Parts: sequence; C-alpha cells; structure tokens
Amino acid sequence: MKRRAPIAASDDDSRLFREAIGDVRRLDPVSPPPAVEKPLPHPHMLDADEAAVPGELLDMAFDPALLEVGEELSYLRDGYPPKLLRQLKRGQFSVQDDLDLHQMNAAAAQASIVDFLAEAKRNGWRCVRIVHGKGLRSKAAGPVLKRLTDRMLRRRDDVIAFASAKPAMGGTGAVVVLLKA
Repeated sequence: MKRRAPIAASDDDSRLFREAIGDVRRLDPVSPPPAVEKPLPHPHMLDADEAAVPGELLDMAFDPALLEVGEELSYLRDGYPPKLLRQLKRGQFSVQDDLDLHQMNAAAAQASIVDFLAEAKRNGWRCVRIVHGKGLRSKAAGPVLKRLTDRMLRRRDDVIAFASAKPAMGGTGAVVVLLKA
C-alpha cells in the first residue's frame, strides 16, 4: 500500500489555526537525561545449584524424568461425552480451589480428600485441584498418595472426571477434578 503525501494546508486554514491558538512562545531545548548503566545480570540459578546437596539426585533409586512419562491420571465416568475429558485435560475449566496433600500420610490424606470434596459440594464448586505429589521419595512402593487419590476419586459418585494437571499447575503431581453440579 502506497502512502499518500500529506495535503498542504491552505493560507486560509493556516490563518484560522493561528487565530484559534493565539500567541505561542518557543520552548528552550531540553538536554536528554544522562544514560544510566544497566546492572550486570546475576545468575541466581547458579547460586541455587551450588547450594544443592551434591549427588542428591544421583542417589535416587530411579530417574525422576521417567516418572513424568506415562504416569498421567485420567478418568471419565460412563455416560459423559469424551469431549468433557479433553476439555479438562486442556485446562478449559477454571479451578475454584485446591488441596495440597504433601507431607500427609495415607489416612490423613484420605480424610482431607473427603472433607475437601464435601466442602466443594457445599460451596457449589464445579472444578477443583488436588495436589498429591509425584511420590519421588516413596522408594520402591511407588507414589502412595497418587494411587490413593486415583482410587478414591474413581469410587465417588460426585466425580464426573479427573485428569493430571497441566505442567504449570503441577503436571503429574496433581489432578484437576470435575464435579457434578
């Protein structure tokens, strides 16, 4: 697209403009502010890496990276369209509250889930998140709280669907739960 040349103002227009504006005075030129040097970047992650216990990740009985692949939880109650589960996995439902099970034993986690879902029902929440963790310190038994959460949610009538959260919301260490209205 070609740009058009600006239209020159006629003498009549210029005169009308000067009459409307009135007397003007020129401003003195202002010098630009002095340039400030930018601070040098500080590698914060280097400090965190140096502070980490050497060999902590190497001492684990398994590779934590392998836990992320194929460990996703998902469930859809019979009679509901598969589209609902796809929307849940994509994060198209707004999470209204969440529960963190970290540092709990199985009995405390089970009671907390029951109380949390009862509260969700009372408040009319449709979508909640339960953070169960990835079970990285569960040794050979595997992720205890993750399996417990999976079993409990599958057995509840008020749960329509659940799926592992998106990576920004906890990934395979959390589930997003869709509840009946």
